[in-house]
Amino acid sequence: MTDLHLVDATSDHVDQILAVIHHAFSARRVLDPPSTALSENATTVAAAIAQYGGLLVRSNGIPAGAMLFKEAGDVLNLRRVSVDPRHQGHGVASAMVGCAEDVAVQRGLNRVQLIARVELPDTVEFWRRRGYSLVERQDHNLILAKAMPIELTVPTADDMRAISEELAGQLRAGDVLVLSGDLGAGKTTFTQGLGAGLKVRGDITSPTFVISRVHPSLAGGPALVHVDAYRLGGIAELDDLDLDASLDDAVTVVEWGHGLAESLAPDRLDIVVTRGDDDTDETRELRIIPVGPRWAASGVRVSVLEKN
Repeated sequence: MTDLHLVDATSDHVDQILAVIHHAFSARRVLDPPSTALSENATTVAAAIAQYGGLLVRSNGIPAGAMLFKEAGDVLNLRRVSVDPRHQGHGVASAMVGCAEDVAVQRGLNRVQLIARVELPDTVEFWRRRGYSLVERQDHNLILAKAMPIELTVPTADDMRAISEELAGQLRAGDVLVLSGDLGAGKTTFTQGLGAGLKVRGDITSPTFVISRVHPSLAGGPALVHVDAYRLGGIAELDDLDLDASLDDAVTVVEWGHGLAESLAPDRLDIVVTRGDDDTDETRELRIIPVGPRWAASGVRVSVLEKN
């Protein structure tokens, strides 16, 4: 059994990380233009670690994988992502990616980004399988990115509305939000804040008895289409609502949409609202999970609770 151990890179790990980078990149086929990874030396690696950090993976005690970090604004860039050829196929790269994403979340960064070469389709496919999307192409370089989830403890219903109202300012026509959570968790409360932020007409209430309700904009923006999928029997019944007719022109919110509404668009926000065991407690846990290239390029920002 392979025993993987990940550690935050320090100055003590410079030589091990440098060796992994050189072993990994020297084993790759020569590209045109060639990678600059083999020009890394102890000085450049030490400087990168000192400024932004990185990761070292040991497999059964032997250095097997490494990466360096670089921060730019709200983005954690992954550099020199390397797996020693002798340790490929043992989950080293996947372990590093998961840990790097945790680092991004802990640092309060919205996105993780990296550069992959177009001539290495297997590498590109590795990143795509892990939710990374192409956001830009620069000659032979593909810029791949992934937006990080946001997890918040929301004290009150008013705070929930304030969060979604702020989020509404980042939405545009064609966006889809899939809301999940128990009865009374606050899905409709969340949607009310969206309606306020989008400046749409009509009170936002649970659409249980009408399944779908359209709220036109009062400010020349997109309408809000509010759908309750609780009583729908499957994707076929969701299709019967003919949401495709308005999808490109509206912001579509589907309550109870988990397992049904994901097929509506490749880009979406999965929103999960969780209530506590105590019915008298207003506090909710809110998780916002951005999916697809639209959000990989921008990320999601929620700052309203920081002002309280």
